[in-house]
Amino acid sequence: MVKLTIDGRQTEAKEGAMVLDAARALNIYIPTLCAHESVSAYGACRLCTVDITTRSGRNRMVTSCLYPVEEGLAVKTTTEKIAAHRRMLIQLLLARCPESPELKAMAKKLGADDTPFPKEDPAKNHNCILCALCTRACDEVVGQSAISFVNRGVAREMAIPFYNDSDACIACGSCFYICPTNAIQMTDKNGKRRFVMPHNTMEFELAQCAQCGRYHLPKRQIAWMAKKSGQPLEFFARCISCREEVRL
Repeated sequence: MVKLTIDGRQTEAKEGAMVLDAARALNIYIPTLCAHESVSAYGACRLCTVDITTRSGRNRMVTSCLYPVEEGLAVKTTTEKIAAHRRMLIQLLLARCPESPELKAMAKKLGADDTPFPKEDPAKNHNCILCALCTRACDEVVGQSAISFVNRGVAREMAIPFYNDSDACIACGSCFYICPTNAIQMTDKNGKRRFVMPHNTMEFELAQCAQCGRYHLPKRQIAWMAKKSGQPLEFFARCISCREEVRL
């Protein structure tokens, strides 16, 4: 175990743990939009920046989701320098996505009611902050890599390959559930699952439960689960509710 201090509180953390995790274990709030326990750290939003002083006396600001704990490390999460840094970062994000309710709420929490930077057209970015949570979830959790970043620099954006229907997408909705700004919309209606992404729209057929007749899972997801699990397709013919009834 590694001993360190966070906001004057002595604590211990496993070697290799990140400063953000150690702070969360103490219920210390550090804002972040791109960190999630289900995927690897990425450091896109930089809002989790903290002030550290190493045992040797070196002082600097680091991204807490990417900085591992060290013996004797002293961390400060709420200095005025850090607060000013976070306000500037959230203002930059607000300039990119000025209509995002989630960004507005976080900006208010960080003491920034608006942004002094030129605001981009909301239709350009569709509330996508390029946090890469969706691409990491699709790659690391689902294992499909159906969405990714395309282009470079200011033209960088999240999309499916060649902006066409992605054969790799199984319509599981992981990207929808993990998105911090609701840039991805998912609806199930009339036997179809529809995704509206910042630069793509896709539809997938839903399967009907063999017992109750209700639509439940996308057919592509069922095929994927059958392949991964080694179970026959018939195993997934009933929805979760009907399978639970059988077990009861």
